Amino acid sequence: MITLHDVYEQGNDAVKAAVQSFGARHSRSPGVPDIEPDWKEAERHFTNIIETIMGSAAPPPPGSADGPVRRAENAAIGFLLAARVRGDYRCPICAKRQGAARNPPPTLEM
Repeated sequence: MITLHDVYEQGNDAVKAAVQSFGARHSRSPGVPDIEPDWKEAERHFTNIIETIMGSAAPPPPGSADGPVRRAENAAIGFLLAARVRGDYRCPICAKRQGAARNPPPTLEM
């Protein structure tokens, strides 16, 4: 599976900017500018996005040379490019985890 670093190294200027933007959404100290992003967390979240896309992807058409992993990687790169232009964008993995932390599932009390 492709890594965020690979995407950056192989990408054009727009892709590189999208990777930088995604990394910036994973600050070690949220709300503090000019801090190096937490690239390990960004990498894990990018992998989670690819895995999520793969899990929901339709099977490839007959005769397709692209396997589901490559198609999911391309879709995840497209996601990075689309999300880059939104200033209010939040990483969906971060948002999901923050929502779960704020609203834990109800527990059954007896």
